[in-house]
Amino acid sequence: MNVDDVKTYCRSLAGANEVEFGHPSNILVFQLLDKKFAYFKTSQPEQWRFSLRVHPERFLELTDQPGIKPARYMGRFHWVTIVDVAAMPAEALRELINVSYQKALASLKQKQRKELNIS
Repeated sequence: MNVDDVKTYCRSLAGANEVEFGHPSNILVFQLLDKKFAYFKTSQPEQWRFSLRVHPERFLELTDQPGIKPARYMGRFHWVTIVDVAAMPAEALRELINVSYQKALASLKQKQRKELNIS
């Protein structure tokens, strides 16, 4: 998957929307209401690095792999950054995105899920 494929996949998830934040953060965020599940860095020097939330038990395993590191400022909340999405197998990347999406979905209240038409 390249950057555009990942963006398309994130947009396709039920209730997902995207918001672009300019200076100083320079990120493109994918979220459910106000709950982020993934984001791209949009400026240099880390342009198109992709970050998402993972299960705590997978955090160390993933950050031991080349090309994956703890997300800046968000690592303590078990977010990882994938330096180059094209270097990661597509199915593994989809699985990680789905986990992050499910974590965001689980943090929504029932009323919010109903608002998004997600059960």
